[in-house]
Amino acid sequence: MAIKKNELYSSLWASCDALRGGMDASQYKDYVLTLLFMKYVSDKYADDPYGMIEVPEGGGF
Repeated sequence: MAIKKNELYSSLWASCDALRGGMDASQYKDYVLTLLFMKYVSDKYADDPYGMIEVPEGGGF
């Protein structure tokens, strides 16, 4: 059975709300944006021997 997009979004928002607890959204975004940046960097430079950033073995997502 396929899930509707609005049900998926509602479920994701509820999960985020549960994870952040009483933390203000402006503080929560700092953690999320940092994790997204780290994910981007680890994906981009994982297999690039000439990359400016070295991702250690087992250090990616």
